This record gives sequence, structure tokens and C-alpha cells, in this order.
Amino acid sequence: MTYLTKNPKISHLNSFILFLNCFTKDKLKMEKLVLKVTATIGLIVIGTFMSCSEDDDLQIVDNLPNISGFPIVSTNQATFFNNLSVISSQSVGDDFYGQNANYPGNTPQYQDNDDGTVTDLVTGLMWQSSFDHNGDGTIDINDKLPYDEILELPETANTGGYTDWRVPTIKEQYSLIMFNGQDISGYQGTNTDGFTPFINTDYWEFAYGDVDNNERLIDVQCITSTVYVGDVMGKTTFGLNFADGRIKGYGTTDIQTGGTKSFTYLLVRGNGSYGINNFIDNGDGTITDEATGLMWAQDDNGEAIFWQDALVYAEGFEFAGYTDWRLPDVKELQSIVDYSSSPTTTNSAAIDPLFNCTSMENEAGEIDYPWYWSNTTHMTAEEVNQGGSATYVAFGKALGNMGTTDWIDVHGAGAQRSDPKYGDPSDFEDGHGPQGDAIRIYNYVRLVRNAD
Repeated sequence: MTYLTKNPKISHLNSFILFLNCFTKDKLKMEKLVLKVTATIGLIVIGTFMSCSEDDDLQIVDNLPNISGFPIVSTNQATFFNNLSVISSQSVGDDFYGQNANYPGNTPQYQDNDDGTVTDLVTGLMWQSSFDHNGDGTIDINDKLPYDEILELPETANTGGYTDWRVPTIKEQYSLIMFNGQDISGYQGTNTDGFTPFINTDYWEFAYGDVDNNERLIDVQCITSTVYVGDVMGKTTFGLNFADGRIKGYGTTDIQTGGTKSFTYLLVRGNGSYGINNFIDNGDGTITDEATGLMWAQDDNGEAIFWQDALVYAEGFEFAGYTDWRLPDVKELQSIVDYSSSPTTTNSAAIDPLFNCTSMENEAGEIDYPWYWSNTTHMTAEEVNQGGSATYVAFGKALGNMGTTDWIDVHGAGAQRSDPKYGDPSDFEDGHGPQGDAIRIYNYVRLVRNAD
């Protein structure tokens, strides 16, 4: 019997074990000897980690980087846009300065562990690396499961040899989204060659919806453990769609057939503090989140405006002694959603009560709370109008009409969708898309800066 280790950090053990094989013919003695040697080496390795200097930049524990808190990964959007299309880079004073590409944030950094897992070196989270969950070499409808079965997976999951997997929260899942992706929801074809999804396919095995089994290309709803607390159509759970770049609340039951719906998923492990805010009221109209290192304006701007006007408003803002306020990128904005709140359950916006939100009347004539612009463009796969929409996060109800005349909260407070950057909302009075999403075009602003 020959014992070998794949860990390169103790690869010298391989050579030593092969050496012992040559001289020890009694296999039972060989096994006992190797176990003793392995245990000794293990103690040496543990001792080495324990004696590392506290000044080391990154310590690895259980193959996870020693990272805690809520560091936000950038959106990876490096392209500049005007109200419709790609433009040249923007500098201070230019018409569209202040957008996402001007504020790149924490560069995504991943490590492929060659064992079916990927480690995010910014967040400290480890993820399953493929949507091919049944291991047949094809990502299709057969890799999806009903929600209740997904919740049970961590009890038996052992990807990479680890047994502490969990179903991610929506904030954990959203750390993976990349906004160099292209929304294909308006695409009528079936050939997806050349399209870029909203996840890094250099590290994750991905496929669009299984059209051979009557799915749409956009049917890549990656479900999470975050259940919507508001009042929608039955049990609704937040998920992230890596094909169209949106967070939506998804019903776990098919409203047309009454049967259970199936979803795709990625399990996660590590950094149990990720997605947990630590807000401090600074007493000067600002709130610092010590978990993310961001400072927020306690009040919003008080009125709905176009996206370009939101950029201008942010770049010219001076408040509480600071002049470096900006419009947040969409991942920063989503970080302050409180998914335990909603207009129907707490009579508030989906945000910590330390923040103030302007109330407004929604499409259903109800008192509600705003959607807030981010500086992130929601790029489409269309050649025309590729940059015509920007992302927003709904801190109030995410309304749609399901093709009827009645407006309901179809996707939940805390959803992330997109609106045209400018135009006339009356052109969309019947909504847009399969659920008849409300289109407002005029949205609100909450400013952010990096905390000192």
C-alpha cells in the first residue's frame, strides 16, 4: 500500500513514503509507520501555521483565507457608457463622470482549487465551481432541484472533501455577480456563442437555460436561503440570475401548474460573517458600516431623477465635511438591504431603521418606498442600446402586473432590476417583461463614500 498526498505544501512526504516502500516489506508495519510519519508531519504543519507572524497578509485555515467581515467585490465593469451606448473614458467634469468604471473597487480575485471548488480571495468564501451537479458532463435541466431539496443538500454535500457547506444567503451569492456580463433576456435566438454571463466563466462551469427541454436561455435562477418576508404570491425566495443579471424573489411553486419549481444553486462555505452589517450612527447625518468600510448618507435625495442627473448630483455633493461622495455601485447599494424588513411586514423600506427613506406613491396607489439608482450600467446583448439601462435596488416593493391591470409585489423589496436611463415612463404603463415589471425611469439616490 502506498500513501500519497496531493498537497504541494507537504509534497516532500510523497518522496519519503516511496523511499519507505522500497525497504519495508511488511505491509502492516508499513501502514503503521506511514501513519506515524503523517501524524508527525501534520503536527509540524499545524505548528508552522500557529507560529506565523501576525503581520502575514493572508493565513490559510482549513484551505480558507483568514478573512472576516463584509468586503465587497467590485462589479468588474470597466466599460464607460452614456445613456445608450459605449463611450470613451470619462474624467472629472465630463457628462457621465461618476459611473461604475470611474470607481473600480476591490478587484475580483479567485483561486481554482482543482477539487470542484473555487475560493474568493476577497470575501474569504469558498464555492462549488460547477452547475453540473449530477456530474454527467452536461449542465442542463437535470442539474436543478426543488427548493426544499436544495435546503437539504448541506447534510450530505462533500465537494472537495469538505462537509461544512451551506446554502448561501442572497448577499453571499451576490458577491459573485460580474457586471461585464450581458443581459440576454431580449435575445430571440438560441446560439449564445460570444455572450458573457454575469459570472466569471474562467473559474465557474456555466451554461444558459436548457432550451432542448423547453427552458428559456435566461432560466439560470440560482436560489439562496433568503426568504422574502413580504406579501407576494406564496412562498418566495430570493435568487440571482447569472443569465440576465438580476435579483428577484422566486416563488417555489409554479403558479400555473401548482407543481414545485426547480432551481440551480451553488453551495458555499467559510466566512460566516459575510453579509452581516455593522452600522454606526455618526451623529452628523452619516452612517458608517464597519463591516464594509463604507460611509452612507443617512437621508436620500428626496426626489426621483434620471440616471445621468444622479451622477451629477453625487459628484457635486458636499455634506458633513466631506466632498468625495459618489453614487454607489450596485453591489455596494445591495449591501445595505435589510432582508428581514419589507413594506408589508415592518411598514418600512427594506433597510436598517437608522436610515431615512422618502415615502412615495407606487403604481398601485399605495404608500411605498423608492428604488435607488446605482452607478452600474446593466449592459444588454443587443447591438443597439447596449448601455441604455442602469441597475437599481428596490428598497420598496418590486412591482409588476403579470400581464393584468393589477400591480403586485412580484419580486420583493430587496430585488435588483434595471430601468432605462432616460425617457418617458408613460411609454411603459403596461410594464415590461414576462412579469410586467414596473418601469419608472426616475429613481432616487442614496450617496456613499469610503470611510476614513
